[in-house]
Amino acid sequence: MKGIFLLAIIFIALLGSPAIADFAKGLAAAESGDFATALQEWEPIAEQGNVDAQYRLGIMYRRGEGVTQDYRVAIKWFKLAAEQGNVSAQSNLGAIYDQGLGVDQDSSAAFVWFKLAAGQGNGYSQFILGEMYKQGRGVTRDYIRAHMWWNIAASEELASGLELARREFVKIQKEMTPTEISKAQQLARECVAKNYKDC
Repeated sequence: MKGIFLLAIIFIALLGSPAIADFAKGLAAAESGDFATALQEWEPIAEQGNVDAQYRLGIMYRRGEGVTQDYRVAIKWFKLAAEQGNVSAQSNLGAIYDQGLGVDQDSSAAFVWFKLAAGQGNGYSQFILGEMYKQGRGVTRDYIRAHMWWNIAASEELASGLELARREFVKIQKEMTPTEISKAQQLARECVAKNYKDC
């Protein structure tokens, strides 16, 4: 009983936390287009390690919302959030390195970040991994792995626009043997069963 009471007190204290209030105030400001207030609210709590504020600052600097567009600053905030497991920050870092936005284009670094995000079920990153494996971009070319990731991405119901993944894995099948297709399908099933870990 004491444990439940203690958890309730901790939960109430967290709800009243200034960091949570500051994040919510910044979010409301950003949604209304007041990015100056969002920056003012988010920067201090991002510096203190608030992963959501770090991610949102990364978005602001990547897009130039209320700040001068600066990919290097966006990378700083995305990395901090990504290192805490924020899947959207990981995917954004993958895209930044893949496209060479504010940094030298680095397919190997892009692959690492996309793989982390894909491992958390991010359909976009799963799709991009399929492309990277097919093209041998940042990784050794591997049609079986390309098919596997496209198969997984195409099955993600929450991932919008991944009909393209379905088309890609159907197209790549024309370049694969039945044994290779069977292996890719098996790997996809195993990957999903393992919750995308070590795929």
